[in-house]
This record gives sequence, structure tokens and C-alpha cells, in this order.
Amino acid sequence: MTTRTDSPTRREQILREAARLFAERGFHGVGVDEIGAAVGISGPGLYRHFPGKDAMLAELLVGISERLLAGGQLRVTEDATSGDGSPETLLDALIEGHIDFALDDRPLITLHDRELDRLRDTDRKRVRRLQREYVELWVEVVRARYPLLPESEARATVHAVFGLLNSTPHLGRPGALPGRTATAALLHRLARGAFEAAGEQA
Repeated sequence: MTTRTDSPTRREQILREAARLFAERGFHGVGVDEIGAAVGISGPGLYRHFPGKDAMLAELLVGISERLLAGGQLRVTEDATSGDGSPETLLDALIEGHIDFALDDRPLITLHDRELDRLRDTDRKRVRRLQREYVELWVEVVRARYPLLPESEARATVHAVFGLLNSTPHLGRPGALPGRTATAALLHRLARGAFEAAGEQA
């Protein structure tokens, strides 16, 4: 996945700080003025970018679901066009992409766990649909790598690996973790170990 080198827009800054504050204090524990102060503008100035906190929460949760799916689809496409890919290589690429999310967007994991039910019904259904598509993308790759693994078991294993990778908010404060490279490598080994264990039983 391409890493951005340009500076974040003001809208992106607002969303990043909103995610951090919502994760730390809860959605109802944060006011518009606090979010504005975190990015150096007045609370009312936020309304030039978002109609309110509900819109910020929706964009955060829908947005990360869209980005995860798009990232996974891109990896599948790149693998298909490279001509020399393998199911194992593609599975590694999917794991690496999800680890990037799990390490770099920890507040969004907390937000999803705590605040998903606060979304409007249409937004919540959209998040769930995007997540289902993301899971099924993984299931297809896992079954290509482990063709004897039943579909139901592959799906259960994918969900279990997501639970493992998405545990990063519970691993302690960022400074208490090993270095990012070491943590990413550990998570990758654990994820691959889970898939190998499932595949060995098939």
C-alpha cells in the first residue's frame, strides 16, 4: 500500500483528533470545542467541515471499513497482474496490510468496538456490508492457500485472526510495546500460525 508523503488536510486532522479523543473519553465525553482545540480552530469552526460529531463518527467508521476493503482488493489485483504471485504471498500481503491498520489506527479499533451502535442504521449497515466483503476476500485467499480447509472453518479462522490482530489497543500504551517492526513481525507470525494450525487439521 502506498504511503502518503503529503501533509494531512484540515478535515483529516479533525478526524484523527476526533478518533483519538473519542477512543480516550467516549463519544459523549468529548465536546466539539475540545476537538476544535486539538486542531487549533474554534469549535464552531468545525461545522465548516462536518455538521456535527455524529458525522465525524460515521466518516471514521465507514471510512476505515472502505479503506480496509479497498486495500485488500488492491493487493489481490496486484497479485493477479504480477503473474508470479502465489496464495501464500497474497495471504502474507493481506496480513501485512491489516497489521498496518492494527498498529497505526488503534483508536479506530476502540471506536468500532464501543461506538458502532451509535451510527445511523444506514451507516451501520454499510459498515457491516463492507466488513463482510472484506472477510470474504480473505476467505477466498485462505482457501486458495489451504484448499482442503472447509469454507466455514476458513471464515471462522479469518475472524479469529482479525480478533488477534485487532487486539492492539489492549497491548498497553504505545511506548510499552516493542518497536513497531518487532511488534509487526510478532503479529505476522501469530496470524500465520493460526492459519497453519487450521490448515493442518483439514
